[in-house]
Amino acid sequence: MHSDELAVPKSIPSRKKIGVLLVNLGTPEDTDYWSVRRYLKEFLSDRRVVETSPLIWWPILNLAILSIRPQRSGKSYRKVWNTGRNESPLKTITRAQADALTAWVDGGGLAEESGSGPAISVAWAMRYGLPSIAQEIARLTDEGCDRLLVVPLYPQYSATTTATAGDAVFAALERQRFQPALRIAPPYYDDPVYIEALAASLHKALAGLAFTPDVILVSFHGIPKAYADKGDLYPLHCEETFSLLAKALGSAPGTLRMSYQSRFGATEWLQPYTDKTVIALAREGVKNLAVMTPGFSADCLETLQEINIENRHFFCENGGENFALIPCLNASAEGMKLIFHLVARELSGWLRG
Repeated sequence: MHSDELAVPKSIPSRKKIGVLLVNLGTPEDTDYWSVRRYLKEFLSDRRVVETSPLIWWPILNLAILSIRPQRSGKSYRKVWNTGRNESPLKTITRAQADALTAWVDGGGLAEESGSGPAISVAWAMRYGLPSIAQEIARLTDEGCDRLLVVPLYPQYSATTTATAGDAVFAALERQRFQPALRIAPPYYDDPVYIEALAASLHKALAGLAFTPDVILVSFHGIPKAYADKGDLYPLHCEETFSLLAKALGSAPGTLRMSYQSRFGATEWLQPYTDKTVIALAREGVKNLAVMTPGFSADCLETLQEINIENRHFFCENGGENFALIPCLNASAEGMKLIFHLVARELSGWLRG
């Protein structure tokens, strides 16, 4: 028996149990050089994330990127770090989402579907960093969960996000003696509840601003263009989300614009680029700009630092005056309504079993 396998159960549980695991991208454990380096090494060593041949990528990553980038990233993380909990905002928010889901389940949120059906245990994990997917799957199985629903909190599918979360789930189960039945929730880029949540959240945020945006920029995380050329559905999903959101908002042509952020390296990524778009808008005379990031389920470094600090600076430096970041859905009422909906939908059938 391998040391990482679960112990043999002593008895069959009298009541079956379902585990629900929320999964987000990941975060370093601290902002110091070595913490950020460990996180970046795990992230950038993933062959789904960087498809360059290991013979070429290994020396670039280990001799160059991991020598320099942890210091820069650590400085960026410190600007948005939750000092009270000593953790990144992404971890704080993902925990809050899991806590809200637990409270909803315990309060009878699934009672109509489940009746006296299986008990439900909620957990959350990070694809890179802690708590790990393997740790949380082992814990849920130890608790007696014979069925597992994994909900990757990525609205739009990409091999760099949704698929690699699945890879980690399968790798964890490969090491277990007992494997629960498994479901992985599909992307929800066009789900009416998701689009409704985005529209409602945007209206609420705009109502609290002291200015009216001339343009609302809808910024999605980018991927290398080569990945899309090979068949990654991500840009198609982003475009569909954007189209449905524009329809839901009834936006006038030109009011809503779309872009891609967070490019890395010298290769071409999906365009138009967010930073270049922000600069161009300011130079074209746009004075009031709001940016929303519907591809992120929780505010994180890419929204709080890259958009709200870095791109705010680009906008104001080039003639813009008023800039606002629209919060992600996070653990808001709109965001949790969406997560409740996704979990209830995906547990259909299991709850009656």
